[in-house]
Amino acid sequence: MKAYVTGAAGFVGRILCEHLEAAGHEVLASDRSTGGPDLVDRIGVAASIGEARPEVIFHLAGQSHVPTSWSDPIGTLRANVEGTQNVVDAAFTHGVRRVLAVTSAEVYGRVEADHLPVSESAALQPTNPYAASKVGADAVAQQAVNGRGQDVIRLRAFNHMGPGQSTGFVASGLAQRIVAAERGEADRIPVGTLDVRRDFTDVRDVVRAYAMVAEDGEPGAVYNVCSGIDRPISDLVDGLLAHSTFGAAGRSVLWQDPDLVRPVDVPVMRGDNARLCDHTGWAPVIAFDQSMADILEDARARC
Repeated sequence: MKAYVTGAAGFVGRILCEHLEAAGHEVLASDRSTGGPDLVDRIGVAASIGEARPEVIFHLAGQSHVPTSWSDPIGTLRANVEGTQNVVDAAFTHGVRRVLAVTSAEVYGRVEADHLPVSESAALQPTNPYAASKVGADAVAQQAVNGRGQDVIRLRAFNHMGPGQSTGFVASGLAQRIVAAERGEADRIPVGTLDVRRDFTDVRDVVRAYAMVAEDGEPGAVYNVCSGIDRPISDLVDGLLAHSTFGAAGRSVLWQDPDLVRPVDVPVMRGDNARLCDHTGWAPVIAFDQSMADILEDARARC
């Protein structure tokens, strides 16, 4: 497979490229930070994809940080909606066989407990600007399927975590603050809301899912990429603390920082991954405790 990866220098993009290359695929990495075209540069995106002539595009690039979307909703919309439009249009023009458009489980918004786990047929009800932008990107991808017969698969990724993730995301942010406390730089560890529940998957399992969908996914389908298990954020805290020198102190070293609390948050989210598993044979293989240990060790190496 000749693969073109947008957002290749990002957290997931780097690991996906490594995974694809290890599997023997040819990978063409594109990222604005390393000289690739900006997503909103329609001519540049088309030229880059036309020159690469890939069989499959993994479209990961975009604005992926929920807090940033509140401060810059227009920039988020442009990157995620206009950027996706530019990618699928270029793919159509240059005869790319398949596009995998990564959106987000944030598109589902607030789902009542009796409707969990959420399946791909659930209504899209965004609750923040990032989620709204991903609904737009999802619609652009679906329109390419319905209107032009393109093979564009939508991947609705739930929360993922792993070594190398930005500290703007919950697991790596917690790990960074725990390491700062280990080193005597803080007496307490700031946290956000701990009772919010999310469906977390290790990024190394996530990229396996993406690669398997590229090979075996149903043309034009949509897939949830998730573990099927929801955990409170407190589980991440406890899991990281268990591998730290603060393990004995437990939650007594925590304090809730108002700046880490989202203005609008969904209480619980859990996905249904049956379609993904049935169509590709995928299943997560990295244990939660292993993820916690690896994330904390990565934070120590970076601090």
